[in-house]
Amino acid sequence: METFKALIVDKQEDDFSIGLKNISQTDLPKGDILIKVHYSSVNYKDGLASIPDGNIVRNYPHIPGIDLAGVIVESTNDAFTVGQQVIATSYEIGVSQHGGFSEYARVNSEWVVPLPDGLTLKEAMIYGTAGFTAALAVHRLETSGVKKEDGPILVSGATGGVGSIAVSMLHKLGYEVTASTGKETEHDFLRSIGATNIISREALQPEKVRPLDKQLWAGAIDPVGGKTLSYILSTVKYGGAVSVMGLTGGPKLETTVFPFILRGVNLLGIDSVYCPMNERKVIWERMASDLKPNTLNDVVNEVTLEELPETLEAILAGKIKGRTIVSLT
Repeated sequence: METFKALIVDKQEDDFSIGLKNISQTDLPKGDILIKVHYSSVNYKDGLASIPDGNIVRNYPHIPGIDLAGVIVESTNDAFTVGQQVIATSYEIGVSQHGGFSEYARVNSEWVVPLPDGLTLKEAMIYGTAGFTAALAVHRLETSGVKKEDGPILVSGATGGVGSIAVSMLHKLGYEVTASTGKETEHDFLRSIGATNIISREALQPEKVRPLDKQLWAGAIDPVGGKTLSYILSTVKYGGAVSVMGLTGGPKLETTVFPFILRGVNLLGIDSVYCPMNERKVIWERMASDLKPNTLNDVVNEVTLEELPETLEAILAGKIKGRTIVSLT
């Protein structure tokens, strides 16, 4: 291996560029694990890394890609061996350190998870950070006490990466799922992955949000935030919970203490970036077993490195449904 391909974004003063380049191992960052990348995945954060004002990349030139899965080709950590299949997501990958849009990646072993039995490398990247976030959100709802018999679970932004996998996982576990979307053309898709009921995006954004409204949901997974989250909190049943991990609807949250002190609602913040490794491994094991939906391979679109610039534009424009992975094999 003398040189290999990677997607490089570069910004020097007012000049910005994005494109494939041939680089060598000396261009990679320090780290004790060198991985031959088989698959990466496309996330909204990667889209932000591909534009000059995305406020994601800390140093240029840079290789985006917050997720990667592949095979170890070099290791100086005795806990990992050459030939081992592994996953690396989150932490500083694709942000302050070169990421997965490259045929090879060097990372710190503290960020690496052995591929669990029951998952292929491709399936691991169909999940990626979005799938891990969805799984963590479902896990936290369960541990907060939300049960199948308590009633339906609402998933907002249901055609997105986190939302679509959350719908599939909840369905696999036997929950009744209500999916919210602004895309009327995707109702059949949502039903195919497990949604029982579908409501519009506007249904979660009434003109006026009451401090407490009719109790509708046993729990919710919300990648949207903003006014949508305000309304969801006012409609969750007594003792329910909301896992929140996004702000596509804005970072501002207008609410009162009433849902929390009169209905005992729990607001669960989901951070997949710095989730502790002991919990991270538990979640990945569940993603390979009881949380693995039968429809996992139905929510994926596969692209090449060459197709990435156009794909990154599409995810920023909200034109991607389900999950998109990058094949580097």
